[in-house]
Formats: sequence, C-alpha cells, structure tokens
Amino acid sequence: MIPIYALAVLIAVFFLTSVIGVVTGSNSLIAVPVMFQLGVEPRVAVATNMFGLVFMAVGGTIPFVRQQKIDYAKTWPLVALTVVSSAIGAVVVGRLSDTIIKLIVSVAMIAVAIFSLLRRNAGLEPATRHSWTLPLTYALVFLLGIYGGLFSGGYVTILTAICIGIYGMRYSEAVASTKLVNMFSSAVATAVFMWQGLVDYKLGLIIGVTMFVGAYTGAHYATKLNDIWLRRVFLTTVLLLAIKTIYDFI
Repeated sequence: MIPIYALAVLIAVFFLTSVIGVVTGSNSLIAVPVMFQLGVEPRVAVATNMFGLVFMAVGGTIPFVRQQKIDYAKTWPLVALTVVSSAIGAVVVGRLSDTIIKLIVSVAMIAVAIFSLLRRNAGLEPATRHSWTLPLTYALVFLLGIYGGLFSGGYVTILTAICIGIYGMRYSEAVASTKLVNMFSSAVATAVFMWQGLVDYKLGLIIGVTMFVGAYTGAHYATKLNDIWLRRVFLTTVLLLAIKTIYDFI
C-alpha cells in the first residue's frame, strides 16, 4: 500500500481532474503520471486508473441522463464500436512505448485545438451531414477505442472533438454522449485488466469513489452550462493539455 501522504495527494488529484474531466476529458494525462511519480508500477497504474474511470464515467453520466441530454439513437452505435475496439486496446497494453504514446497524444491534442479554433461554429449550431459523415465517424471511433482501451489519456477529449466536428453534435450533446461511451470503454478495458491481474483493488476503490464524486459534481454543473461556455471550458483545457503533452514529450 502506498504511504498515507501519497494517497492524500492522489485523492486530491483524482477529485480535481474528475470535476473538470467531465467536460474536457484527458484527466488520465495528469492523474496517471502522478501515480508513476508516487511509486505505482506503470502497468498497474494504467489498469487501476482504468478501474477508477468506470466509477467516474458512471458518476458523470447520471446527471446527463436525468437531464435527458443524451441522444441514444446517435450514441448507441458508438458504444457498440467502442466495446469491441476497447477490448483490443486493453489486450495489447504495454506493447507501445511511452514515447510513442506521448507522441500520439501530443499530435492529437494539437490537432483538436487547431480544429476547434478553425471551426468556431462547430458544436454551437446545427451541422450539415454528408454521405461520408457516418462512415468516417464510425471508423475514427473504432480506431480511437483501441487507444481508449490501451491507456485512455486524451481519449474522451478526442472523442468529443469527433462527435462535434464530424458527427455534428452540439457541445452539450457530445459532452453527455461521450460519458456514456466512456463508461462502456472503461468497463471493457477494466475487465481485461482484471483478467490479467493488473488492478490494485484497494487503491482502485479509493480513487474510484473519489472520481465518482468528482465526476458527479462536475456533471451537475456542466448540465447548467450552455454550448458557448462548454466550448470555452473545453477549448481552454485542450490548449493547456496540448502545451503540457508537448512539454512532457520534449
């Protein structure tokens, strides 16, 4: 078991990142490295964080379900694709180097930030669908789900950007729907990690409860924000995370 002071640090980090991560995603980019620094073995840290993400996703989904913010007709196909691809990602965890993962996340974050800045009206007004909209969305969601099952750092952020920029959802729809998708993604990946014996259950339950409370709190306030404010919160955090991931990579 990690020291009490380290556990206190983890609880604080996981709570704060969960509150904000409900809207932005990418809390794993901050929380997992902190676990590394506090002496948690890397693969155990990734697996235990994924275990906690199940609690976070459930806590973040409940307020959106109550407020009827989720468009299930649009979301269930994404869930189905994600269930399969997340299992694939979890099975191959550890086969990619930390450097490659950091590079992928850094490039993705920069792309999301640029995309969000250039398409100012995306997610704020009704989107026009094209013949390629659904095939491209489904392909990207499937590929992204592999990464989501592998690590999850930046997964929800990029998924949110896909739902807004390509699938044509509003910010409020995308933020709500990605919580439901992430709940299944995390659950499937966690089941694989549990089968592999990588989850620290004592630590996982502690951070899981913390993440549930943080996500529920964040989602409660997120349901009260309009699309413009959700965009501001999302874009600001993405830009900061892009800078952070570039710095970490360098």
